[in-house]
Amino acid sequence: MTDHFEVHERDGAARLGEVRLADPVTTPALADPFLDDAGSLWAGDREVPDGDESALTVLPHRSFPAGTRDDVRESFAVDHPDAAFPTAAVVDSRGARDLGADAYLLSDAQGFVGHGEAFRDAIVRAKAALPPDAALGLSGVATPRNVAVLAYAGVDLVDATLARTKGTQGMYLTADAEHFLEDLDELPCACPACAKPRSEFTRADCAEHNVNALRAELRRVRERIRSGRLRDYVEGQARHEGWLTAAFREFDDQWAYLAERTPLMRDAEVTAASAETLDRVEIRRFADRVTSRYRNRFTDQPLVLVPCSATKPYSDSQSHRQFHDAIKWRGHTVSMTSPIGVVPQELETTYPAQHYDSVVTGDWSEDEIEFVAEVLRRYLERNDYSRVVAHVPEDGYREICERVEADPEIDVPFEYTCVDHPTTDESLGELNAALQGEPAYSKREREHNTVRALADYLLGDGADDDLFGDEIRTTGRYPKLQVWGDDPDAGREGEPGEQLATMVPQYGTLSFTLAGARRWVESDAPTKRVEIDAFVPHGSVLAPGVVDADDGIRVGDEVVIEGPTAFAVGRAEMSGPEMAGSTRGVAVQVRHVDER
Repeated sequence: MTDHFEVHERDGAARLGEVRLADPVTTPALADPFLDDAGSLWAGDREVPDGDESALTVLPHRSFPAGTRDDVRESFAVDHPDAAFPTAAVVDSRGARDLGADAYLLSDAQGFVGHGEAFRDAIVRAKAALPPDAALGLSGVATPRNVAVLAYAGVDLVDATLARTKGTQGMYLTADAEHFLEDLDELPCACPACAKPRSEFTRADCAEHNVNALRAELRRVRERIRSGRLRDYVEGQARHEGWLTAAFREFDDQWAYLAERTPLMRDAEVTAASAETLDRVEIRRFADRVTSRYRNRFTDQPLVLVPCSATKPYSDSQSHRQFHDAIKWRGHTVSMTSPIGVVPQELETTYPAQHYDSVVTGDWSEDEIEFVAEVLRRYLERNDYSRVVAHVPEDGYREICERVEADPEIDVPFEYTCVDHPTTDESLGELNAALQGEPAYSKREREHNTVRALADYLLGDGADDDLFGDEIRTTGRYPKLQVWGDDPDAGREGEPGEQLATMVPQYGTLSFTLAGARRWVESDAPTKRVEIDAFVPHGSVLAPGVVDADDGIRVGDEVVIEGPTAFAVGRAEMSGPEMAGSTRGVAVQVRHVDER
């Protein structure tokens, strides 16, 4: 059990945690305050558990004055529940295992840091073997240039050893480079160490500056984690050194590791500024769910493909209002965009469809064209339409459509209605003419289908039928809709019965009521359950109270909470594996609870 470290916020594998000392330390951080309380992690008194030198337990220095009896020393072993100070274990990444410590330091860090694939393998291997609520530390490897990538990978603690050593060797470190001190005519920093005239700046001052720069970069990383935007920063930061770029890409290929730790929903903006954005978990997860879970229910209308807009959600933009005026509910509108792929109108508020911002140049890269074309192809393979009306301009959009149209597996005709620009009177007139004679659907149909699409997207293919059956009732105004179940005892025909869920427009998700949660549990739809001990949760469920949790739960998921004395529904604050393996922290924010 870890008593001195608790994770408060997560941004993928990166974590904002607290090491509970006399003066608490917020991670990712330099380990110096931790070392002061826990003893030297690198040269302190070490015990070898069961003769296994791959797992060296570090015990607090100040607990062991000279002549301390063995039984007193043993009382402070890392697995002792009354340990007075934070404890740490030095382990090899290949032999890492749970020793009950607050932190684990990888002794072979200097062997794998600097090599992309080896770094990825060591971190993923160690994280799989160690408790999810223990801090992970690396020694002798951190610099201002690489510490953002270390944190992105899941490292919580580093030290200033390398930064300080490089300073004494005359290497001046910044967040993007290393410089020979003698090559600098001007110091590119305003920290206290750099306030001296250049002629008086010594190697000792250089070492002090390097540590200051490392601390400043850690502050920047922590703020990025707080805002949920570390990935955006790392996409640029990783380009400053070859091995960092390699490591960054290696982690993108480690889908299971990142997907388990990446939230399903959040407010943070996704900035699409590099080719690597296409590999983000949020982007690929959305594309995968759209092409494997979403089902078109507007079977009597053609598919109308339109370009995206800078305004989110798209329907609030001026261009999409013009499209709507021409379409008049006679076609099913799907937006095409990089880096998302295709966005059915029912999912336009679902994260990250209304949370991204892309660089607009008018030119599409081959990677973007290939990605969006593949998503559109998979979408058309799954959904039947009589034809496709492509109201897209003559740039990457048109090339994407033509590639998909030429695919022999896609048996649906394409028609192009954009003459010059999609919003000119002539183009909009062509779009209107192409839809003449098509049956229109009602606004209420769109709202019902939106709720159904969200249920499928969140819970699994076909979940809407399992939850809502053939009929669904909604009230309220889009995008904040309320979902109701039929009440056979209602006094007036058509009057809704119990409320089942509410659409949350900030994330494009559904929040269930207790009635909705019960229907969810009783249905055949995949249920995300958290089993708890015999208590009634109020406000939140803490990790120590979790008995078990579904492995598929991700941060932001809607979950059902069940225990001997309570039934509840809420939003996950940890992944399922983290809930089951943690001893500290908030596992679920509870929305509604019923005492049994």
